[in-house]
This record gives sequence, structure tokens and C-alpha cells, in this order.
Amino acid sequence: MTRLHPRAALRRTAGGLAAAGLLAAGSLAAGAPAQADSPAFTLGGPAETALHPYPASGSPQKTSLALTVSNPDEDEESYGYEGEVTYTVDFSGIAGVAVVSPAEDTGADCTVTGTTAVCHDYGVYPGLSGIADFGLAAAKGSTDGASGTIRVTGEAEGATFVPFSTKVVVGGPDLVMEQIPFDRETKPGDVQPAPVTFTNKGSRAADGVLLTLMYSRGLDIPERYANCEYDGEAGEEPQDAFAWSTALCSVEGSYEPGATYTLAVPLSVRATERAYYDTFVYRIHEDSAAQRSAQRAGAPFARGAGPELTLKKVTSSARSADLDPWNNQQEADFRTENTADFAAYGAKAEGAEGATVTAEVGYRNKGPAWIGYIRSGEAVATLDVTVPAGAEVTGKPDSCQGVTAAGRYREKQLGAPRYFCDSSMTVRDGADIALPFQLKINEVVPGASGAVTVRNTWLSEPALPFDPDTSDNTAQLVLNAADTGSEDTGGTSEGASTGTEGATGGDTSGSTSGTSGASGTSGSSGDAATSGSTTASGTSGTSGSASTDSGGILASTGSAALMATAAAAVALAAGGVLYATNRRRAQQI
Repeated sequence: MTRLHPRAALRRTAGGLAAAGLLAAGSLAAGAPAQADSPAFTLGGPAETALHPYPASGSPQKTSLALTVSNPDEDEESYGYEGEVTYTVDFSGIAGVAVVSPAEDTGADCTVTGTTAVCHDYGVYPGLSGIADFGLAAAKGSTDGASGTIRVTGEAEGATFVPFSTKVVVGGPDLVMEQIPFDRETKPGDVQPAPVTFTNKGSRAADGVLLTLMYSRGLDIPERYANCEYDGEAGEEPQDAFAWSTALCSVEGSYEPGATYTLAVPLSVRATERAYYDTFVYRIHEDSAAQRSAQRAGAPFARGAGPELTLKKVTSSARSADLDPWNNQQEADFRTENTADFAAYGAKAEGAEGATVTAEVGYRNKGPAWIGYIRSGEAVATLDVTVPAGAEVTGKPDSCQGVTAAGRYREKQLGAPRYFCDSSMTVRDGADIALPFQLKINEVVPGASGAVTVRNTWLSEPALPFDPDTSDNTAQLVLNAADTGSEDTGGTSEGASTGTEGATGGDTSGSTSGTSGASGTSGSSGDAATSGSTTASGTSGTSGSASTDSGGILASTGSAALMATAAAAVALAAGGVLYATNRRRAQQI
């Protein structure tokens, strides 16, 4: 009897993958959605799992099988289904094909007896959660191509489960992507060849391949091949915080075991005028309709009109899942010699004593570069806002943290003398980050003003490393100016709005703002006492909404956006892509 423990990490990772929409192909599949009143859950896992053939000597290589359950509950505050849950995994269909073994780091929630595993759990969280991991290895005496099916069912009082089945097959292709020796230090306009090369280290040929190319906003692939599909320009929409473009290229043919293949004519990777920190991801899978659908992740694609992209064999030596999908991918980071001009804008507002006015301040990225810290997920910049004398903040954007005048931690968020507002991990060229504040005028102080400064996230090192022009980094928030004409409030433009007592954060009646169509939310708040900064989250290019929450630091975090950022990193790491680095840490401490 073997005991296994459902892994909490899978619950978090699987949910993050689904949230980011970046699931690697061949990863998680699920049965058809259930049609029941409440609640109804869907069991899932990999559609197919390939096993390395039983070796002539030594122990067989194990492959992990991760089973999942999906709860469609979309209520972020919900704990999901609360009750005893039993999952049954039937391994009888793989007898003689594979053997089951416990995964590492196991506990005592699953019991395996003979060809059946019974797992007991409590509750089903909203979203995608892990049930358990099982180790699979080819059975002794199994032949290449042998296959079987594993079936999973679930039961709980008052709930229904859509059953799931997954195919297990011995042998298959193992496409291994080789790393391209790029020059990682570039200048705008530089073009480098990308001779994508891979080897099939598996036991069977791949029936066609699907080359997936992902590149961030500062990069471009000039060619538009007829057998490739493209999803548009990276970050072309203001709300596109992740700023990725994707090309999917289907290349027909049989790609033999032991052989290496490369592009007949290398494609090109160009650093555009927007480039600063950028990443190029390239991966290879056996082609199939399911694989193409998984890589699209629901995004619209358009086919290229140029010649076909083709492959040629470099060295020699029935469709199936890849034996080791974790080596199908490589990535390259580029640092381009470029700058971005971040310009702050302030606001003017007027009101009598006791009135509440709404003032919208913020900053714009005048380019040419987009700035994205997609590896680390750190905030790009912080807007530092000082409240004018005689006024009190009664409503603030959720992304802004109230601090003391010296920039230290403050528990009460409203009524603070100063606010730090972090951006997201990306601020695209042309983005306008507009942040509305509600200000109650307790005392009319003619010409009272406070500084509005866009700076680095570390208070001790305020210079933005990518912005050499500091002349427009500071503007003014002015209340009851002596001259009510179009007096410049600093930066490149001004935004002002007035309201009445009790105005809400979104109220801009009787007002004008710096620009129309401003979009983007800035990130979540952090602990100013220890870092002088706030932590990154949110989506660049969307205006922040004012909040009247009087809670502490946790009450003003952009938790949903932070989860999206973390999910992106987890999802990409799961496919061998983006993992967090300390690239900028040396600049910050």
C-alpha cells in the first residue's frame, strides 16, 4: 500500500497557468464541462503522457502525471466547495504498459492498492487545483508504441464531477531545442539571424512540427511566412501588460529519431526603436490541431503572405506526446541601448473650505522605448505625490500607498501627507498612467501646491535608469491658485478637475484632465518602511480608480493584478520560459 499527498504547489501553479493563458501545449487537458445546477467540477490532466521505453539496463525513467480538478466558481472571495471529496484513479488500463510509483515528497492523502488509487481531500477551491501527482514508468517487457488509458472519477455530497481519462503511451519523439548564440547587447535597428535548430532524441519520428515564437514589444520578426500565423503587434492594446507577440509555424514532414534539423533560411530577430529589456522565446512541438489550439490560447491569428518557412536535416544518426516537454524550449534576453522619457503631469483644482475636489495626476511614457521588467515582475516606476497644504485625501487610487511626509510606513491610508503609486511591470511607449485623488479642502490656502514626481521605485535612488531627461519628471498639484488661467503645473501638460462635497473617485464633472483616453492601472502598495518603495502589480495604461478604503497597507494592494503578474512568471517558467531574476537588484540596493 502506497500513500501519496496532493501537492499544494500544483494547485497554485495550475491556477496561475490558466489565469495567464500561457499553458504549454500538451500540458493540462480537461473533460467536457458539466451541465449541472450546483456545484459541478471537471477533472483533468495531460491529454496524453509519453514514457521513455524500458531500458536494456538500469532503471526506467519516470514521468510525472499531475491530475487536476476545476471549480468554475468565479467569486474571488469564495472558498469554493467545502466538504469531503473522494477521487478514484483507475490504473487497470495501463497494466503491462506502465507501472505507478509515488511521487517525491508525498504524504498520506492518497492510498494506492493494486491498480486503484483513492484520494481523500477536503474542499475544491475556485479555479484549477491539483489533486495528486503520480510517477509513471514503462513496465518491464512493454514495447515501443504500447498504450493504455487511466480513468479518474470524483464524488462529494451534493456535487457532480465530469470524469477524465488520459492516454499513456510508451515511446515517442523527444524534440530538444538548441540555444541560439545571440548577441544580447543590441541597439535599435539591429537585426540578428535566428537559425532555429532542434534534435529528435526520442524513439519515434515526429509527424510534422510546430515552431512557436514569442517575442516582447521591443522585438520584431520582419518575415511573414505563408505557413506561419501571427497574432499582431506586441502590446498594441493599452491593457496588454504582458506585451507579447506570437508566431505559430507549421512545418510538414517526418522528423526522424536521432536527427537534427535547422531552418533552411534563418529567420530574423530585430530590435525595434521601442526596445529596452526584451525576451525572445522559441519552442518546438510535434504538430497537431490540439497543439496549435493550445498555443493560440484563444488569441486571433492571421496567416503570413510570404514564402514558406522550411527545415533541413543537419545530421543523422504514429503521432505521440513528447517524451520530455521541458527541453522543447529556449529563450534569450536582450538589452538594447535605448531610452524612455517619463513625463509627470500635475493638476489644478479649486474649492471652498469644506468642499471635496477631484484632481487627476499621473505621467506618460513619451518613448521611444517601452519599459518592461517581465523577468522579475518589478514595478517600472513610482509616482510620488505630496498633498498640498490645507487639504486632506479622502479617496485615492487602490494602487497608491499613503506614507508619512518622510516616506515611511503609515497604517492609516486616507489623510496621509504623501502617496507612493507604483506602476505595473510594463509601461509601454505612449502609455498614460492617470491617477485620480479626492481632496477635501479643510482650509483654503491660496496657491497651495504639492510635488508630483515620477521616479525610480527606490526612494533612496530616485533616478530612472532609462530616462536621462529629468526636466519633466516633476509637476505640481495646485489648489486654489491665485491665477486660475492656464498656468503650467509642470511636466508636459496639466490635468485638473473640481467636484463637490462627497465626490467619488471617478467623478470628473466640471473638469478637464491631462489627456483623453488615458489608460492603465499602477501597481500594488508595499512597505515603505523597509524599501522606500511599493511592490509591482497592475496593468500599465489604465487610469486608477479612487478608493475610500481607510484600511492599512493590505487594503490598498492590487491583488488581482499581482496574481496576473505572478501567474505569467509561473506559466512561462512551467514551459521553460520566464523565471524571476535579480537583474535590477544591484541597481536598487
